[in-house]
Amino acid sequence: MNRKLVILLFFVNLIFTGTVQSQVAFGKNNIVNQSALVEFGTGNKGIILPSVSAAPGSVGGTFVFNTSRKAVEVYEGINNNNNGGWTSLTDENQGIVHSFSNAGPDVTGTKGVIIGANSTIKPGIMVLESTTKAMVLPLVANPHTSIKGAIAGTMVYDTASDMLAVYDGQNWSYWK
Repeated sequence: MNRKLVILLFFVNLIFTGTVQSQVAFGKNNIVNQSALVEFGTGNKGIILPSVSAAPGSVGGTFVFNTSRKAVEVYEGINNNNNGGWTSLTDENQGIVHSFSNAGPDVTGTKGVIIGANSTIKPGIMVLESTTKAMVLPLVANPHTSIKGAIAGTMVYDTASDMLAVYDGQNWSYWK
């Protein structure tokens, strides 16, 4: 009986550990950077941020394309005397809201995809939980010329300039 319990606990621990410390690759078969929780394959593609007019309950590190301000924004906890606030990464009211829309409303009371942990208290469509690993953005050289048909909220890391590049539907903005 003790042996069966030890084996059962071993497998439960193995499954739990594998889930909590998992890494995810999109568009490729394996993770190259061992410090990455999420890593993307090659190609002239970026991630597209959610297009929202408001994101209640946001926490530091939340990225959106704000359809009201027509700008790519990040929520930073240090803004507004440490009460949190939005920082525009593109010029406000310069972007173009794209015509693509979600298939329906968000399902109330559900969480998005959680990568790196079994649960989270953070709101978001995709929440990355890790104290030791990061997300590596899609790597694209010169996204302003190489990504055809980019839409508002596209985000990549430009390997030619070594900068974060975000697109507001009209202009690319670069951050060092």
